[in-house]
Amino acid sequence: MKKLAGIVACAGVLLTASHSALAQDKVVPGVRGIDHIGFTVPDIEQGVSFFRDVLGCQEAMRFGPFSDDEGTFMQDLVDVHPRAVIKQIAMMRCGQGSNIELFEYSAPDQITKMPRNSDHGGFHIAFYVKDIEAAVQKAKELGLKAFMGPLPITEGPAAGQAINYVLTPWGSYIELISYPDGMAYEKDGATRLWAPDQ
Repeated sequence: MKKLAGIVACAGVLLTASHSALAQDKVVPGVRGIDHIGFTVPDIEQGVSFFRDVLGCQEAMRFGPFSDDEGTFMQDLVDVHPRAVIKQIAMMRCGQGSNIELFEYSAPDQITKMPRNSDHGGFHIAFYVKDIEAAVQKAKELGLKAFMGPLPITEGPAAGQAINYVLTPWGSYIELISYPDGMAYEKDGATRLWAPDQ
């Protein structure tokens, strides 16, 4: 009986390993984490100032411009209009999380209206804060539009977090989030979300 149990256990390990190997064959190899989040702002100086002065990020470097007056380099590289120009790129280090990459573009077919959260392509960046009440109060004092909140989540797997959306001066959404005592899903969840205190 012990021998049979051992065989079954070994088979289970092999099946799990085999499944894991198959799953790995279907994903991009070597992914270690998010290096940066990039998005376009109307004015690079305004963007850098916001992330530096409001969220405490640090500017690491700038580079650019990039353009192609005759060919299709810009279209081939980043799928934009061939005459699009990246005026400048700024890289920001933000606490213990992902870096932020800011672009200032011009392009003949540029859309300047910011997407809402409900629009296809809508997005937000969430910043973890230790004290969400203090963070939201400071955002308001700095003249930023803060939406309803801080809203505590009290039920379901996300219970334990509190959130508040804030609007940047150019119209992008920033979420402030905090869960100092963790979230409910952590009790049974096999996969833990990244958090700055872990």
